[in-house]
Amino acid sequence: MRRFAAADPRGFLASVGERAVFDEVQRVPELASYLQGLVDKDPSPGRYVLTGSQNLSLMQSVSQSLAGRSAVARLLPCSFDEVQRFDDPPGDLFEALWAGGYPAIHDRRIPVQEWLSPYVSLYVERDVRQLLNVGDLTAFESFLRLAAGRAGQLVNLSALGADAGITHNTAKAWISVLDAAFLAFQLRPYHPYLSSRTVKAPKLYFHDTGLLCHLMGIREPEQLLVHPLRGAVFESWVVSEATKVLSHAGVPFDIGFFRDRSGLEVDLLVRCGSRMLAVEAKSGKTAVPEAGATLQNLARKGIPGSDVPSTRRMVVYGGEERWTSNDVEFIPWRQWGTVLKELADDESGKATGGARRRRNPSTHPDA
Repeated sequence: MRRFAAADPRGFLASVGERAVFDEVQRVPELASYLQGLVDKDPSPGRYVLTGSQNLSLMQSVSQSLAGRSAVARLLPCSFDEVQRFDDPPGDLFEALWAGGYPAIHDRRIPVQEWLSPYVSLYVERDVRQLLNVGDLTAFESFLRLAAGRAGQLVNLSALGADAGITHNTAKAWISVLDAAFLAFQLRPYHPYLSSRTVKAPKLYFHDTGLLCHLMGIREPEQLLVHPLRGAVFESWVVSEATKVLSHAGVPFDIGFFRDRSGLEVDLLVRCGSRMLAVEAKSGKTAVPEAGATLQNLARKGIPGSDVPSTRRMVVYGGEERWTSNDVEFIPWRQWGTVLKELADDESGKATGGARRRRNPSTHPDA
């Protein structure tokens, strides 16, 4: 089929009819220019869906030929609420973190490690070679595991490169591969304008905590109970859930974290329109009021340059009860997706006068 599409694009498109889904379309990038002619003749929306596992390659082919004729949506691994739609979903927090959200695992009930192990080796070998022509795949896989160990930390390319035995520039290029392949992403510090008070370096997170646990060598959910990086895994889950729920809802949003030179740090800031959530992630099942102290300090000091009239402050934690203390909401991990969906529904309703409409998530600057 790929040879047919490359050798005879017009004949190939004629054979598929008026509506089609083209998967891995970046492998025949010239197809986009022939689609342009068909779309110009009949601009009815939704006739063609183009998908691909390589963000950069796909966007290059689409942006050159289909600019102004296409909408872009990121399809990330399933959120926790989406995983719950499968039969026999994870029942507790550690199982949910360990299993992650890749749909094949839950749909076909493939043992988690049996699916993730070849996914890492085969996907990396196939797509990494095509993206950056990486010659030493062993070094890249070592880099990938070292990056997983730094989830939730500020990105230090020099230190990461030194530990992996590569240069700073190579580490920077390989981080871009993780982003292009939808494996990891960098969470930027939130600042409406640059300030000497705020930290400028981003943090590194993985889109899927199942993959993150696999790269960390966590082979059973019970290992998370005493694992020294349990908090980082949970924080990665809280942040990635925000990107999944809001991206899949199709609303424009901004996310980031706050950290100033005095040491005040808030794990996550989520903004949709005039609404903002300030979020701390705590993996423990017991959350005491003192866990909200950082959020109270943020309320007193404020975010430099922020024009948001009010901010909901919340601690997402590993427990099961929802309560409020000193204007800080304590949200059980199971209800985090519900809070995000309510935020998305409010933004969508405000933008459309109450009618739901799909919005282009590429308006988010990190999309």
